[in-house]
Amino acid sequence: MSSRLFPHPADNVSVAEAYVAPRPRHADRPWVGLCMVASLDGSTVVHDSSRALSSKADQDVLLGLRTIADMIIVGAQTNRIESYGVPRKRGQRVGVVSRTGAVDFTTTLFTSGAGFLILPESAPPVPVESIRAGAAELDLRGALSQLDVDFVQAEGGSGLNAALAAADLIDELNLTISPVVSGDDGPRLTAGAPALLHRMDLVHLLEDDGFLFTRYVRRR
Repeated sequence: MSSRLFPHPADNVSVAEAYVAPRPRHADRPWVGLCMVASLDGSTVVHDSSRALSSKADQDVLLGLRTIADMIIVGAQTNRIESYGVPRKRGQRVGVVSRTGAVDFTTTLFTSGAGFLILPESAPPVPVESIRAGAAELDLRGALSQLDVDFVQAEGGSGLNAALAAADLIDELNLTISPVVSGDDGPRLTAGAPALLHRMDLVHLLEDDGFLFTRYVRRR
């Protein structure tokens, strides 16, 4: 797939070789990995979508990590823009994080039964399975504690990322740095989060056609 620059330089490193690693479940919640792409000037979207920032190698990383993950969580707006459907991995489910439950339940993600909602207690009733935690505001830690899986992959958007960061729930960050300057005022990775200094350790650095693929793990 890519050339590994760190820690041990090598050519033609596969996604499986690069990203398969121990991801131990915490005592009270799953391991959470965040997978995102960002431009050189920090934006995570161009014209409301991340697709223009991506590449085949970046998609291979995303899909490869999805095969490793037990479950995916995604913000409601990202779910709508990126048109999430039934996961390729058999039995995998997608939790859509929302404050209000205002999502399109006619999409294949929900009609297939693969999708469910993660909501605060104050959200109105919804016609699909939901996990609820927190009163007026969603308690992400409480919601994640209800998931009986080991590894959850979060896929944005920035609002969900910010909430995960604020609650110190990001154990792993798989960030692709796209070799473009995007301009505009697209959101940063954790737009809206409070000031944080969560130390991450670099696990690997890969390169393909100018794209950099980083994997960081939270220092505990």
